[in-house]
Amino acid sequence: MAHDVGILLIRVIVGAALASHGAQKLFGWFGGHGIKGTGGFFEGLGFHPGTLFATAAGGAEFFGGLLIVLGLGGPLGAVLVGATMLVAIITVHLKNGFFAGSNGVELPLIYAAAAFGLAFAGPGSLSLDHAAGWTALDSPGIAWLGLALAVVGALGNIALRRPAEKSQLAT
Repeated sequence: MAHDVGILLIRVIVGAALASHGAQKLFGWFGGHGIKGTGGFFEGLGFHPGTLFATAAGGAEFFGGLLIVLGLGGPLGAVLVGATMLVAIITVHLKNGFFAGSNGVELPLIYAAAAFGLAFAGPGSLSLDHAAGWTALDSPGIAWLGLALAVVGALGNIALRRPAEKSQLAT
């Protein structure tokens, strides 16, 4: 039972934090910029149309976080969150080093690791999946498949990116 309480604690804290980040992007809650502001940021990163990518990222964080909190849908929440965090790591944070204080990879890496760790650990007995008897989703094979889908989805998303070319000054 202590294991399940530990998994529940991780699910609730990590899932709620992720859902909050998604709510910032989608709805402008908690000091966020909403779809329009986040879309402008995404456009600056080379994701066009920015509002589409902002909606996808915000939706993945919001709904993925909620699925994690509830322990619902097996590794689906982890896949949504993990793919989004991998894109954030590669396109925004990697160039800034490790620590969050310099906008490095620290925080999105922790979120991705927690999400993927929960995919492998399963939601525990204090989850909606367990209450509904959906234990077939709680397997290493499903978790590995989810991890692979998250990586492929993240790389596909990055492949769609079209950063602005830097103009070169004539000498």
